[in-house]
This record gives sequence, structure tokens and C-alpha cells, in this order.
Amino acid sequence: MSNTVKLLILTYVLLAVAIVTVITIIVTKHNKKRYGEILDTLEREKNLIINANILSELNKVESMINSKDIENKFNEWKRRFDEIKNADIPSLTDNLIMIEDLFSTKKYKEIEPTLAKVELSIYHVKTKANYLLEEIKNLTLSEERNRETVTKLKGKYRNIINTYHENEESYTLIKKPIELQFETIDKLFSAFEIAMEKNAFSEVAKIIKALDDSINNLDLVIDEAPEIILMGARLIPKKMSDIGSIYGKMLKEGYNLDYLAIEYNINEAEKKIADIFDRLNVLNLEDSSLELKTISTYFDSIYNDFDKEKLAHSLFKELGNQIAGKSKKLSSIAKSLNKKLPKIRKDYQIEEEDLRGLNIVEVSLKGIMEDYDSLVENAAKRKNAFSRLSKEMQGLNVRLTKIEDTMDNILRLINGYKEDENRAYDQLDDIRGLLANSKEKITSFKLPIIPKNYYVELSEATEAINEMIKELESKPIKIEVLNTRVDTARDLTLKLYKTTNETVKTASMSEHAIVYGNRYRSTNPRVNQGLKKAENLFFKGLFKASLEDAINALNIVEPGIHERLLRESKDKYENK
Repeated sequence: MSNTVKLLILTYVLLAVAIVTVITIIVTKHNKKRYGEILDTLEREKNLIINANILSELNKVESMINSKDIENKFNEWKRRFDEIKNADIPSLTDNLIMIEDLFSTKKYKEIEPTLAKVELSIYHVKTKANYLLEEIKNLTLSEERNRETVTKLKGKYRNIINTYHENEESYTLIKKPIELQFETIDKLFSAFEIAMEKNAFSEVAKIIKALDDSINNLDLVIDEAPEIILMGARLIPKKMSDIGSIYGKMLKEGYNLDYLAIEYNINEAEKKIADIFDRLNVLNLEDSSLELKTISTYFDSIYNDFDKEKLAHSLFKELGNQIAGKSKKLSSIAKSLNKKLPKIRKDYQIEEEDLRGLNIVEVSLKGIMEDYDSLVENAAKRKNAFSRLSKEMQGLNVRLTKIEDTMDNILRLINGYKEDENRAYDQLDDIRGLLANSKEKITSFKLPIIPKNYYVELSEATEAINEMIKELESKPIKIEVLNTRVDTARDLTLKLYKTTNETVKTASMSEHAIVYGNRYRSTNPRVNQGLKKAENLFFKGLFKASLEDAINALNIVEPGIHERLLRESKDKYENK
């Protein structure tokens, strides 16, 4: 190894040692400064534990001693103060000295836990001193606090007295207990002054508590008693009297109100009100206002119950009259139908299932009338309240409505048969008229030949009409068959009528076209030839083909003439 390398190594070693030394010096100075500040703070907090306030307050207590109780408290507080001063503080001082020794000997590992213990000890002794001072002040400042409390109570008491005298008539029923309470509170104020002069602070606390309770209770009485007296002595008794009067009147009118238990509830309410006033006479208002409001609300609900009963009574009578009238009417209709049934069965073929409802109606009507009579009897004997009876009457009305619907269906069925028969006779006249009109029209035009289809349709229509007449004359009538016969006869007759009109109309138009074209026969051979063909077809009864050939021939000499001829032929046909 060369000298240069050795020299470099030595230089680095010396530099490292120098750096470590500097760092150590810096850390030591920092620790010394930090621990020094901590020790100064702890020393200052220790010195502040014992302050002049405690001695000053103890001196005040010593001057207030006029009873064994205060003397005992003073001695106990003096003992605790001496313990802090002569035992706790010196112990803290020794601990702080020990920390200084540890620091000077650089025993840093032991400093931190010792510091924590000393801090905790200082906090503990400081708390003892503060708690002691607080206890002493509770006595030395009690006079000031007590007088401040009593002054507030006196202000509240004066307001209560003013309110009482301004509305004295509202407290007539409890005037005596209120004024006795005034006397009691006045005596308590006097007792307070005497106790304060004697420094009887334990007695003062009891007096203040009694004053606070008495004045607060009296404040509640002055605030709530007028409403309680008004409700309990006037409003609720008036409601009970009014309800009793209405109750008696409704009983005479035949109402059953047993379920409301009016008499019992009035008696219970009177007992409750009497109890409330008994408690009020000793100025006890606990739950009184709530109880009276509950009673008042209950009697308000009774008015609603009375109204419901009256409404139910009215509904009971109204429905009863309706049910009696409807039942009588339906029973009469059912009996009348039963008498007519033989003839109805003779005239019309009716399914027994369709008439079974009539027997059900009679049985159901009998059951309804029995139930109706029972309800009326119960109402007359006051067995049930009308609120219940009216509901049952509504049930009867629903049952009767169903029966009424059944009866309507039966009547609609029977009346429908008769209406269908009458309509068939009316349509028979119309159909015969159409048939006669068709025959008359086909003969009035004196056609050279009548088409075969006319006779076929005429035969079909005539046969259908005969079948219709046959069905009308048969007994009992099968309405469904009759309606089919009517529809068939009507459709076939209309078909014949339409065929007749079309045939006559076409023949008339063809004839008119040929007559019109005669003027061109001599001058135009083509027209003459076309018209001859049209005439041949006309006499063969082929009227449509004849009309087409005649129009085509005329179009040769008068293009568009067919429209005018069609119009003229139509007018001529319709005029006939």
C-alpha cells in the first residue's frame, strides 16, 4: 500500500471522527435546551399549584364560622391544603431535582419515563388543589349565588301575584288554596333571610329548593287553572246536560242508544271532574288539562253519534218504505204472471228454465218480507240501534234489487215474444204489399214475355209467406222459428220486388230506344239492322241484350245519345 493511499485513509477517518463529534455536540446542546425548557415549564406549573386564592378563600371561611358544621368544613379544607403544601409540593420538588441529576449524568434513557411520571404527579396535585378551591368557593360564593337565585324567584313570584290579581275572578273556586300558598311562599322568603344571617347554608339550600318547587307549581296553577275551571265547571257540564237532554228526547222517539252507554259515561265523567277539582284544591294539576280535554273530545264525538243515529233512522224509514212498495209491486206482478202462464205457454213455446226464475222470485220475495217485518218489529221494540238496523235494511234492498232484475228479465222475455209476434203480423202486411206491387207492376207494362226467373222468385216468395202464416197460426208459437220465417219471407219478397223493377225498367228503356231510333231506319242501313236485332231480342224477353243493341245502333248517328236516352227512359219509368 502506497503512502498516498494511507494518507487518504487517515484523512477520511479523521474527518468522520470530526463529523461524529460535531453531531454529538449539537444533539447534546439540543437535548440540554429541550429538557431545560421542559424542567422550567414543570417548575412553573408546580409553583402555580399553591396560589393566594386558596388562602384568601380559607380566610373567608374562617370569618364565616358560626356553627359546628362550617367549623368542621373549614378544618377539613385546612387539612387538605396543608397536605398539598407540606407533602405534595415538596415531593414534586424532589422529583424535579432527580430529573436534573439524570440529565447532568446524561442518563437520557431514564429521563423520559421519569418525566412522564412527574408530569402526571403535577397534574394530580393540581387537580386536588383546583377541586379544593372549587369546594371552598361553593361556600364562600353561596351567599351571592343564593341571593341571585332568590332574586329571580322573587321576580317570577311577583309576576304570578300580578297575574292572579288581574284575573282574580278566574280563580274563585281555588282562591283559598292559592292565597294559602302565597302565605307559605312569603314565609319561605323570610326563612331564607334568617338562614342567610345565620350562615346556615345547608338550610338555605333546602329553603331555595322549596321556594323553586312552590313557585313553579304556583306558576303552572296560575297558567292552567282558568282553563281547567272553565272546562270542568262550565263547558263540559253544559255539554253533558245538552247530551243528556238530547239522549232523553231520542229515547222517547224510539231510538236504542244502549251501545253508547251515555248515563254511565256521564257519571264517570262527573266523578273524574270531581277528582280533578279535589286535586285542584291542593294545587295539584297533574294531567288535569289532558283528562278534561279527553272528556270534552269524547262528548263531542257523542254529538256525531247522535247525528249518525238520526241519519240511520231516516235511511231506515226511507228504505223500508221503498222495500215495502217494491215488494208489494213485484209480488203483484209475480201473481199476475202466474195467472197468465197457462195462456202464455199456450201461445208461445217457452223453455221451463226461462220461467224457473219466477218461482225463485216468489220464494225470495217471501223471505225478504219476513226479514223486513222482523227489522220493523226490532225497531218498534228498540232491540237494536238504527245504525245497525239501517245496514241490515240496506242488505234487504240489495237483495230486492237482484229480484227486481230477475223479474225484469222474465218480463222482457215474455214481452219480447209478444212484440216479435206483433212485429211478424206487421211485416206480413208489408211483405204482402210488396208481393202485390210486384205482380201489378209486371202486368201493367204488358211485356211481350215475362222472364222465367220472375216466376221462380215469385214461387219462392209466395211459399215463404205461406210458411210464415202457417207459423203464426200454429200454437204455441216457436218465436225463433217465426223470426226465421219472417226474415226468409221478407228477403225473398224483396228479391222478387227488385227483380220486377229491374225487368220493367230495362224493358221500358229498350222500348224507348227502339222507338226513338225509328227516325233513322230509312236513312241509315246500319242503324236499321241494329234496331231489327234489338226488336227480335225484345220479343224474346231478352230485354237487357235488346237495350244494348239499340243503344249501340243509335251511337252510330248520335254519339253519346245513350246517356240522354237512359236519362229520359229513367224519368219516364219513375213517373209511371
